[in-house]
Amino acid sequence: MQQFSLDVHTDGRATLEITAQVQQLLRESGIARGLCHVFVHHTSASLIITENADTDVRRDLETWLARIVRDGDPAFRHDQEGADDMAAHIRSVLTQTEITIPIERGRLALGTWQGLYLWEHRYRPHRRRLTVTLNGIDSEY
Repeated sequence: MQQFSLDVHTDGRATLEITAQVQQLLRESGIARGLCHVFVHHTSASLIITENADTDVRRDLETWLARIVRDGDPAFRHDQEGADDMAAHIRSVLTQTEITIPIERGRLALGTWQGLYLWEHRYRPHRRRLTVTLNGIDSEY
């Protein structure tokens, strides 16, 4: 088992593909078959696996989530850091803070159109810390 810390800088609310960064850590590890676990250490960002070919998919996800969880909802008490504060926490709870992906032949076993994304739920840029844990064997046999 190997564990890495990955720092990701966001530009504010958006999805940021991190597939290549995680794949690079996997390459460096030498693991050929096993599991890759990614965890984000924040309560206002999350991880998703979604289509990586058409950016409209991610825009539509953002549109849908914005309808479900409205920034500045007057029912929210927790607003110390602005209108997006509580909404960001709810978005994180509704999505996920960890993802496990199989490793096959030294690569993340994602589908043809799948990518791994950090979803920043705050308006402002942030530095997000992720832990990537790779567990497996260094050969296919």
